[in-house]
Amino acid sequence: MNTKKPFLVTCAFPYSNGDIHIGHLLEHIQADIWVRYHRMQGRSVFFICADDTHGTPIMIKANNMKKTPEELISITLKKHILDFSRFKISYDNYYHTNSKENLYFSNKIYLLLKKNGYINKKKIFQLYDNSKKIFLPDRFVKGQCPNCFAKDQYGDNCEKCSFIYDAIDLIKPKSLLSKSSPVLKESLHIFFNLPRFQKFLWIWIHSGVLSNSVKNKLIEWFKHGLKEWDISRDFPYFGFKIPNYLNKYFYVWLDASIGYISTFKNLCNHNKNINFNDFWKSSKNTNLYHFIGKDIIYFHSLFWPSILEGINFRKPTKIFVHGYVTINNKKMSKSKNFFITAEKWLKNYDSDSLRYYFSSKLNNSFEDIDFNLREFVNKINSDIVNKLVNLASRCSSFINKNFDNYLSKELLDFEIYKSFLKESLYISKLFESLNFKLLIKRIMLFAEKANLYFNSKTPWLLCKNEFRIIHSVSSMGINLFRILMTWMKPIIPDLSLKVEEFLNIKLKWEDIKNPLFNHKISNFKNLYNRIKYKKIF
Repeated sequence: MNTKKPFLVTCAFPYSNGDIHIGHLLEHIQADIWVRYHRMQGRSVFFICADDTHGTPIMIKANNMKKTPEELISITLKKHILDFSRFKISYDNYYHTNSKENLYFSNKIYLLLKKNGYINKKKIFQLYDNSKKIFLPDRFVKGQCPNCFAKDQYGDNCEKCSFIYDAIDLIKPKSLLSKSSPVLKESLHIFFNLPRFQKFLWIWIHSGVLSNSVKNKLIEWFKHGLKEWDISRDFPYFGFKIPNYLNKYFYVWLDASIGYISTFKNLCNHNKNINFNDFWKSSKNTNLYHFIGKDIIYFHSLFWPSILEGINFRKPTKIFVHGYVTINNKKMSKSKNFFITAEKWLKNYDSDSLRYYFSSKLNNSFEDIDFNLREFVNKINSDIVNKLVNLASRCSSFINKNFDNYLSKELLDFEIYKSFLKESLYISKLFESLNFKLLIKRIMLFAEKANLYFNSKTPWLLCKNEFRIIHSVSSMGINLFRILMTWMKPIIPDLSLKVEEFLNIKLKWEDIKNPLFNHKISNFKNLYNRIKYKKIF
């Protein structure tokens, strides 16, 4: 990783037909922690995301709500921005794909791909709902997987075996709109010639841009053979019309991907100090990182880099992939009302607690993350309350009461302090590699060391004529707490702000090498409350 070059970091775009839930938040929290860490290191980072606003589901939901699609996505955008802000996701720009910038780039990129010979057209058969008079999108038809025969699978890929297929390949398909059996109907469609990029993709996926587990998954798909990608949809559809066609629209996945470019362009329009071409025309001077879930690997690691190659744009530096969020080892389901929205979470708990809990489970693989509410409550109380906040409370009681809030002029045990500084190098590596699970374990190990140190000195048993030792021990504890909270700042930003007010400093990574001597802290106020178990799903 070249940390001297500016970063552009993206998350996958949430769809505009629903609320943000903790499954979405996993990715945005993971990316935000990584971004906040790099910003603490003084690196130039631009962090963007947007709402994915096109497609038949948006059109149908808006119609059911007796609103226009534009009204629906405007309402949803405001809610999404509010939810992410409440979880302290630090975007430089959060936009949407139904924008003038995205229309411009979608048209321009399509025409350039066509000019370069990567666009074909041919007649195909699609599933059509006769009662609703509409071609069925992949997510509005279910049937049996043609590969493993699993039932109740959507029309694009199997959630059981991950096989990619066309909706017409489903066994016994049913329309989710009318519950009827759809018929096959012919239509002219436009295709992106993905097989033309097979050689390029094979080299690219082996270049280190993907983890080994993701790369191995892609190799499986190569064995099945790459197919041309249908980038068009028929009327009625909510999206951008394809140039020179009357009733053809860009498939949502095409303009959603291009949304990375248009969202960044919108940021550039508002910040003239950012050079758009530096981030998209060449990878020489900048980094591009995508955070995505494992369900959209196919689009981001095959279609997206091929589109960029086809128009001679830079490709991603790295794609980070995470797994799903399950609840008590069960998959979340909107249809069964088995999920937790961001809004519902904040009515019961705070944002720092979810950020911390997810961090304790995330590593750099795409394993699923299971959410267990009892485990969550125990971890927050054990780690944040007992090991972190309690250390500050105990040490500050002596400083506040006996020493007019001033820390001592010396460190009692500089070797211990040096051991924390040495660990800081390892903590940095864990942040950069996204191994947050091990990161949390290491921070808590050193939090335990700090508490053991304070307990071993038993300042509460010392006599009044040993005030100097009491002062030094308590000050040492505060200095160790400061290092711990500097490490934790990207993870729990709300608590970090309270700690900065308490310590009368800004928690800066480069400052921990210098202990706080003769420094005045504030009177200790409760930094974080113990949480209780509440059944919220």
